[in-house]
Amino acid sequence: MANTLLMPKATAVWLVDNTALSFEQIANFCKLHPLEVKAIADGESAQGIKGLDPVITGQLSRDEIAKAEADPNLRLKLQEPKVRVPESKRRAPRYTPLSKRQDRPNAILWLVKNHQELKDAQISRLVGTTKSTIEQIRNRTHWNSASLVPMDPVTLGLCSQIDLDLEVQRASRGQPAAAPTGDTLLPASMTETLEVTDRNPTKSDDDELDADAVFAKLSSLKSTTPVDEDDDQH
Repeated sequence: MANTLLMPKATAVWLVDNTALSFEQIANFCKLHPLEVKAIADGESAQGIKGLDPVITGQLSRDEIAKAEADPNLRLKLQEPKVRVPESKRRAPRYTPLSKRQDRPNAILWLVKNHQELKDAQISRLVGTTKSTIEQIRNRTHWNSASLVPMDPVTLGLCSQIDLDLEVQRASRGQPAAAPTGDTLLPASMTETLEVTDRNPTKSDDDELDADAVFAKLSSLKSTTPVDEDDDQH
């Protein structure tokens, strides 16, 4: 954690308006140029900026201000603030071991083919390459395009599966969902409302069989059937 003055320009505005400190003392404390502090005092700069009291934030004491007002050569000292400001860290570029750098084009080709939704910046973060190399591999203009073989960067150890899934998830946000392929089951809410229909949907209720007509037809058939000779003899 770094002991950093919060809102230097707003602090300078407050010191100009509420103390008798010199421009040099305020500039030294707020890390500004004395001419910039003078412009604040003249109303030419920092217009609309509300002053921030460094005493309230715990970065300066009243006694320190009084001593500095009495001695123009005294430099204000920044005290331990109530709010800790973390140090800004620059993200170092991904380091790829020499033994794995030759596999990087194969990994790029795999990502380009299998995850077309990924942007060049995301591929660059995953395998530690440049956008120009990605473009050359995508356009097949890379000097070794004929020998490249798609290889999973996770298997090659160029990135972790978690990092890959995270980048794919980020790239998929806002894209429409893929349409379902093949037949799918109907949801329960639809099947519950379906009525049971006849196996022959074209058949109406008027075409139902009449039992009396069927038996009458069978009786007529029996009456017209010839009797065997053996039966006549008996």
